[in-house]
Amino acid sequence: AMPAKAPQGSKGKDNASSKNAQAGKGDGKAKKKKWSKGKQKEKLNAAVFFDKNLYEKLKKEAPNYKLITPSIIAERMRCNVTMARKAIKDLEDRGVIKCLCKHGAQTLYTRALATTE
Repeated sequence: AMPAKAPQGSKGKDNASSKNAQAGKGDGKAKKKKWSKGKQKEKLNAAVFFDKNLYEKLKKEAPNYKLITPSIIAERMRCNVTMARKAIKDLEDRGVIKCLCKHGAQTLYTRALATTE
């Protein structure tokens, strides 16, 4: 089903302009747009359970952080966030850190000996 023929006079001009339009948008098949690969987050080889070394490191270092959240612990201890939450709970039970704010997503803690500002 071809479109109705355009009057003979305008045909020459149309062709020229459509050719230019094609050239402008990257020559059809010649140069296809390359998709970027996208940013890849590097895979952290995170621990999934506490061994003695990691646990000792946590007990030694975490109480010195001014701000303690599961994500901070997870990042610095290279463990997953589930472990970090358990660790924080454990530290809180021992009274080493204290809770500032409990929120659905994040819990904020600080060191227990820190003076409240």
